[in-house]
Amino acid sequence: MLLDSNILIYAANGDHPGIEALVTSPDNAVASVTQIEVYGFTGLTPGEKSALDVLFRVLTVYPLDSSVIECAIALRQRRKMGLADAVIAATSLISQRPLVTRNADDFSDISGLKLINPFYT
Repeated sequence: MLLDSNILIYAANGDHPGIEALVTSPDNAVASVTQIEVYGFTGLTPGEKSALDVLFRVLTVYPLDSSVIECAIALRQRRKMGLADAVIAATSLISQRPLVTRNADDFSDISGLKLINPFYT
């Protein structure tokens, strides 16, 4: 699975044990822009930073390569979306991994993108 930034923040803050267990699977990955988003989060505490440091030692980080860039450009040409969301969605599509996010509505109309919202019941 490809993990969205919000999922990593929830895992790092320790308030969601189920999310922590989901995130720590060694098969999971993140887009490179996710590192920028989570470490740049204004409310990040030292404890959360430490938890993120551990996660990023385990997770695969997909680079921002030409295929992801081209896909992100195409997504942004089709619909209004932020740069980070476009890169994350493109990384999910290119890697053929489902995107795990609490913000599924932000990505819901992207053809071929598989979404998992672990908070949806």
